[in-house]
Amino acid sequence: MKKQLLALAIGSMVVAPSMALAEKGPIVYGKVNVSYENQDNGTNDAWSLESNASRIGVKGDLDLDVDKLKAVYQAEFEMSVDDGDKDGETFSQRNIYGGFAHDTYGMLIAGKFDSPLKKAQGKVDQFNDLQGDIKNVMAGENRESNIVQYSSPSLAGVLKVNVAAIPGEEQDGENNGAADAVSTSLVFDNGTFYGALAYDSEIEDTLMADDSGMPDERLNILRATGMARIDIFEVGALYQMAEEDQGEGEDTSFLVSGAVNLNRWKLKAQYGLTEADIRDEELTLMALGADYKLAKKSKVYAYFSQVEEDKGDLDDTTFGLGFEHKFSM
Repeated sequence: MKKQLLALAIGSMVVAPSMALAEKGPIVYGKVNVSYENQDNGTNDAWSLESNASRIGVKGDLDLDVDKLKAVYQAEFEMSVDDGDKDGETFSQRNIYGGFAHDTYGMLIAGKFDSPLKKAQGKVDQFNDLQGDIKNVMAGENRESNIVQYSSPSLAGVLKVNVAAIPGEEQDGENNGAADAVSTSLVFDNGTFYGALAYDSEIEDTLMADDSGMPDERLNILRATGMARIDIFEVGALYQMAEEDQGEGEDTSFLVSGAVNLNRWKLKAQYGLTEADIRDEELTLMALGADYKLAKKSKVYAYFSQVEEDKGDLDDTTFGLGFEHKFSM
């Protein structure tokens, strides 16, 4: 009898907070994305199980004693579903921040998270987190530490401005200012058409095709993105210029992507090219794939991708079969 009472007491302690959280509280979310892939780099040909940036996180907001002002927070971690180990860590940090959001004046957050230029890609990258990801052929895909960002409220319901400052935090060095790097974006989104113009100034990054090999490079990057969703079709394009702030290296990149949604099927493709200004190198990306939706937040997929240098030795091809489950509570 005592054991039964103890069990009921413990159960009530677990259930009561859960019921309270269901009414108002943090949202636990994430996704599991796993693929079984054949990867061939021209020298080695091997099968592997990939976790593809599977993640878990918590996010939410808190009402404050100031009219129209809330505290906001997010803590998101990547988890390796395939082997439980990512460079010796069970979890690795993704987007983590805290800050404030005001209904009239916008949002201010600080932490470690994707730069405005990276997020300006929107949904143009049809193979995000897979081997066909645009990060394999162009710079600018940065998740920045020590970043402070202001985002305006939605102007006319479709337009938003994002401005982020990144201090270098070097006590003894040149990068010790309040904003040694800056990332900005102007984003338009009305549900049918998406467009973004973004610029990074002196961001820590490396050119993909015209890499000079110098450590601690800083780049200036201009990115323009556009996408249309019309009926069953998705069409996207991205153009980018990236140059070394102190050197002469320069990459010019573009990407085109498209998809057709047929009931539960989604057929998709994309092609990207980065050209080096000095090395006269070309880096190309080609990807084809098909998704089959099992439910609103679950799908299986197959894809093929190739990343290749015109003059260099890089020639990576990948064929993968996988699934993705998203969850939230």
